Amino acid sequence: MGIDNIIFLVVLIAASGAFAFQVSKIRRNILLGRDVDRSDRKGERWAMMTRVALGQSKMVTRPLAGIMHVLIYVGFVIINIEVLEIIIDGVFGTHRIFAFLGGFYDFLIGSFEILAFLVLFACVVFLIRRNAGAIKRFKARELTSWPKNDANIILIVEVLLMFAFLSMNATDYLLQQRGADHYVVAGAYPVSSLITPLFDGMSTEGLIMYERGAWWFHIIGILLFLNYLPISKHFHIILAFPNVFYAKLTAEGKFSNMDRVTDEVKLMMDPTADPYAAPAPAETDAVPEKFGAKDVQDLHWKNLMDAYSCTECGRCTSECPANQTGKLLSPRKIMMDTRDRLEEVGRNIDKHGKDHDDGKSLLGDYILEEELWACTTCNACVDACPVNINPLEIIVDLRRYLVMEESKSPSELNGMFTNVENNGAPWAFPQADRLKWAEEL
Repeated sequence: MGIDNIIFLVVLIAASGAFAFQVSKIRRNILLGRDVDRSDRKGERWAMMTRVALGQSKMVTRPLAGIMHVLIYVGFVIINIEVLEIIIDGVFGTHRIFAFLGGFYDFLIGSFEILAFLVLFACVVFLIRRNAGAIKRFKARELTSWPKNDANIILIVEVLLMFAFLSMNATDYLLQQRGADHYVVAGAYPVSSLITPLFDGMSTEGLIMYERGAWWFHIIGILLFLNYLPISKHFHIILAFPNVFYAKLTAEGKFSNMDRVTDEVKLMMDPTADPYAAPAPAETDAVPEKFGAKDVQDLHWKNLMDAYSCTECGRCTSECPANQTGKLLSPRKIMMDTRDRLEEVGRNIDKHGKDHDDGKSLLGDYILEEELWACTTCNACVDACPVNINPLEIIVDLRRYLVMEESKSPSELNGMFTNVENNGAPWAFPQADRLKWAEEL
């Protein structure tokens, strides 16, 4: 094992360790949420994950963006199979260790090259479309500074990685033709062979330096990309599959209920019940159950996983009727704010411990009441999300806190709430008078 192999092994271990450390922090943050059981109906969950996450079924509802995304998704995943060979070569000092596969190896490398070119092409299209196009969802108020730069950074990195891969193969192909030591004749190069004229004038030593430089750039770039994912919206590359698997299977419009509230409503709606006969709650030292959510710890863990899985594509916001009519609400911003707040809470835990209170909360400091009350609970955002994120659950829980903990609601709703409390229905008529309309029939 030479010095190059030792350096590569150290870099590989360091990058892998750094990635594992970042993932452990994200896992810790997600588990700050309340517990919720999403382990039921496993067969349906596997089928949904296969269809939505693996099959990209909701991406292709918008054909141009969907097809481009599928090219990047399939191409980048399959091309990175070659990373296994690069890692083995890097550790043991071999070169194209899988060349013994013969014709199948030629097929693999040829397929990788075609996919690499398609990925490069799709990334260029996305860069132009995102920065020069007039697409409203890419110009929203929440897509400023870092979110906008994040999308561009990842596209540029993918372009550079694909070019490094193709130019590495081009110089490798030339070195094979020249019979250079260590460069075994193997592989098919349908794309990189087209750019070999760029390197024809270089000496063999120069080609070796370029090929090695591109090799190092490609693998180091992939390892850096891996460690960039946890701080980027592109962490959905990893979380999309579990996020879809654990998505809610019940009807999208079905809200979760609290047992205490449900029992009181049933008692109120039962004309034969004696409200004074209900047993008083036992006195305990336990902290009273909170209605709704004020901060990220009050949401359940799947809501927090949703936040980390958000691709910031804006499909939810572009389908939101409230947003379309100029309201302040943007479901994408709800998810971005939840993730930003969760990251802030995680940093506070790292610095000050789990019980630290910074005096801030998701509701008020990140998400405004005006945004919440603009929601019509139509589920358009939930239906549009390519990875089955549910912004509505967060919105409803935050509104539930406003109403039931702080008695805050729009004036239009206060009269209805009073009627429900007094009359058991939204209308301003007592139960005894409800059938008076039929007396003259």
